[in-house]
Formats: sequence, C-alpha cells, structure tokens
Amino acid sequence: MTIRVLIADDQMMVRQGFTVLLNAEDGIEVVGQAVHGLDAVAKVAELGPDVVLMDIRMPELGGIEATRRITADLPDVRVLVLTTFDLDEYVYEALRAGASGFLLKDASASQLAEAVRVVAAGDALLSPNITKRLIGEFSRATAGAPKAPLKARVGDLTERETEVLSLIAQGLSNAEIATRLVLAEQTVKTHVSRILVKLGLRDRTQAAVFAYETGLVRPSGY
Repeated sequence: MTIRVLIADDQMMVRQGFTVLLNAEDGIEVVGQAVHGLDAVAKVAELGPDVVLMDIRMPELGGIEATRRITADLPDVRVLVLTTFDLDEYVYEALRAGASGFLLKDASASQLAEAVRVVAAGDALLSPNITKRLIGEFSRATAGAPKAPLKARVGDLTERETEVLSLIAQGLSNAEIATRLVLAEQTVKTHVSRILVKLGLRDRTQAAVFAYETGLVRPSGY
C-alpha cells in the first residue's frame, strides 16, 4: 500500500524539497502541504494522510499544538516532527503531545524515506542513539515523582509485559528484545501489542515516554 504523507512547514523550500524526495520513493506519495499548524490540522482532516511531517515552529498554530489536536482526533495518523537541532527542547513537548518520533531537517533522502516507512508501520524512531539521548533528556527535563494515575496503570501489566516495556524504553527492537529475553520475535510483538492496548498508547515512542514518566526506567546516570 502507498504511504500517504502531508508535509507541514512554513518554509516553501523545505516543503518542496521533501515533496520531491519522497515522491521519488516507491510506495510513498505526498498528498498535500500545509503552511502552518491550523492549515495542517485542516488538511489532515480533509486528506487523511498516514504520516504528517510536522515542523515545530510555525505561525498561526505551532507544531506541538497541531500535533496534539491531530493525534487526539485521528489517533491512526502518525506525526513525525521536523527539527533543525537534535536536542531542541520543544521536541520533548512534541513527544508528549503524541508525535511518534523526530527527524532532522538535514536528513538524507534515504533517512527521510526510512523514517516515514518506520512511523507508518506503527513503529517509532527509537533505535538511533540520538533519539535515545533525546528521550533521556526529556525525562530529566520532566523529572519528579511519577504521577499516581500513570504509575497505577503499570500495575495492569504482567511481569513479562513490564520487562518488555522497560526494554522498549531503552530503544531495543523486537528482535533485540527477543534475544535478550530468549523469546520468539512473534511473541515479543504480541507483548508489545498488548502493552499498547492496556496502556492506551499509540506506538513505541509513547510507550517509552510512559516508561520514563512513571519511573519504570531512569535515564543513565539518574
């Protein structure tokens, strides 16, 4: 199936450049462009893309609030945040708002296409070291006692599911988790699916953020 993409960025060169790169890829089609956050929210509702490439800093409505509105109304739509800096403090808030990951604007064509495919498949951009570091920084920035309602939800998980959630938060793939726990990869996939359903989360990125927020996993050095 073709992955339908909407690009939301107030810079025309960025929108057009990403459009050209993605339309050259097999199985990916850019179905629209948005010039600011309000435009993105409206066009997502109109066009129904699978993935939104979302700039953070835009006029009218910023990318964080646009992400929050889109993921609240259309949870099947995946948002991939575009940023200039790998540790942009606003990316933390974008993850909390429902983004499935982030991508640097200077990414190569292959990195861009792979990111779109990964997010569209329901996975998250947790493998690169840079993203692990980002989530660690996010956790430090929001350090404090875990929120009681969140912590209580961890109790809904089995011991094995809690183990899997912890490893997701550390950035391990299903195959790596299977090796670590000596399980079949399909079994790990089943555990991941159950974790997301029980916790009411969309994807692995949200699961990782949840694990840090509840204190189940702590960043290195903390």
